[in-house]
Amino acid sequence: MSGSDGVVENRVLVRVGGIEIDITGSQREVDAKMMKIQAGEEWSTAIAKVRSAREAAIAAAIEAAKKSGLPERGTAFHALILNSGLTKKPDQVLAAIQYLRDVEGVNDSPPRVIKDLFLDSGLEAPDNLSLYLNRLQERGFIVHPPNGPEKNRFAILTPAGTAHLDRRSGA
Repeated sequence: MSGSDGVVENRVLVRVGGIEIDITGSQREVDAKMMKIQAGEEWSTAIAKVRSAREAAIAAAIEAAKKSGLPERGTAFHALILNSGLTKKPDQVLAAIQYLRDVEGVNDSPPRVIKDLFLDSGLEAPDNLSLYLNRLQERGFIVHPPNGPEKNRFAILTPAGTAHLDRRSGA
């Protein structure tokens, strides 16, 4: 966006519920203001509202699946992937781990369980799941639980993994 004096202005506009963040200025000014906002309570509140909306969408998908008689697991996971805009397979695998742990309460998810979740949802299952899991671990997005076996089937998301999914899903 160009101002009246020909100087390029940047703008960031975020609206979440009753919260509106509107920043205009040079790239440096916008970056500085964004860093300040991200450290503040208003940003945390906005992100919490987005997370809450995503959790409500998951709950609604599960409830709709129950009412329609569709297989709950596949429909709910498919809705999560579509609503979150997760198109890359590593992100989908990360979301599958989160879904299995947080929604279904599954703590032991061997590759066949994750592949079954993909198949139940109508999504193409990853070919080499171990490779995806190892790369997610290398990136610090998943870890093995403390005092547990160091096997990918027990993987849990790290705060960095959760933050990555939040960023990928538009949060």
